[in-house]
Amino acid sequence: MADRTNEAFTSGDEWTPVSSKLTTARRLLLGLAYLLVIAGVVALFVIGRVPEFVAWTGLAVALVGFIWLWWLIGRRVRSFGYSERGDDLLVTSGIMFRRLVIVPYGRMQLVDVKAGPIDRWMGLTTVQLHTAAATTDAAIPGLEPQIAADLRDRLARRGEQRSAGL
Repeated sequence: MADRTNEAFTSGDEWTPVSSKLTTARRLLLGLAYLLVIAGVVALFVIGRVPEFVAWTGLAVALVGFIWLWWLIGRRVRSFGYSERGDDLLVTSGIMFRRLVIVPYGRMQLVDVKAGPIDRWMGLTTVQLHTAAATTDAAIPGLEPQIAADLRDRLARRGEQRSAGL
């Protein structure tokens, strides 16, 4: 049954994966966020009014959560991909809750390229596609700047051609 469900998320087209540097960037963000978690756990030990087993339990939960999220980031990044077809762009993502978005070139209103500070430091960008229907918006994170610029230009050109009826 699962194999038949997977057919809905595959096509005969060639999928382009995102950069593996996205894994590093996301794990770096995780590490920065976990600095706050570690500070909280250390505070439990320093306060002294909290039973010691509560502090150790907090530390264990934080460690298990960190390891699980570290692994999950790798899986999640590998789930991103896109495929350019003649009339539309396919964008897929997700592990447990898979998503496939098909954006017709003629429906695109805006192609946005963005990058946060860690993404810029790592040399990554995100291409965000906007359409009239909010549910068909799609994002392709983890693209190298030149690839993102080329994709942006191709999508904009194809969108103009399709909306002009060419």
